Amino acid sequence: MIKFVTSLVCLSLIAFIAYWFFKKPEKAGQKAQQKNSYQEIRVEVMGGYTPELIILKKSVPARIVFDRKDPSPCLDQIVFPDFGVHADLPMGNQYVVEITPEQAGEYGFSCGMNMMHGKMIVE
Repeated sequence: MIKFVTSLVCLSLIAFIAYWFFKKPEKAGQKAQQKNSYQEIRVEVMGGYTPELIILKKSVPARIVFDRKDPSPCLDQIVFPDFGVHADLPMGNQYVVEITPEQAGEYGFSCGMNMMHGKMIVE
C-alpha cells in the first residue's frame, strides 16, 4: 500500500512540474492607437518583440513602428509573410512597417531566421 501511495505522489509531482514548466503563458495583447487616418503601435525589439501580440483594426491603414535595441543578427530583419514584408531593422533606429489589413484573422511575424515570433490579430 505504501508503494502505491508513494508512486501516486511521485507521478502527481511529475505531472505538476511538467505542467508548470511547459505550459504556454497567456500573452497580453496591445491594441494599436487610433491616429487621424491610421492606427499605430510601437514594438520594441530586444530579445524578442514587446508586445509580442499586437491588435489592429480591419481595413484601417496601420503603422507598426519597430525600435530595434538588440544587436543580435537574428533580430536584424522583420518578416510579415502574409503581407509581403521582408525588411531590415536598423540597430538603434526606428523602422516603420505600413500595411492595411483587409481581412480579420491572426497573422504571424518573425525575425529573418524565423526564430523569434510575434502575432498580429486583426479585428
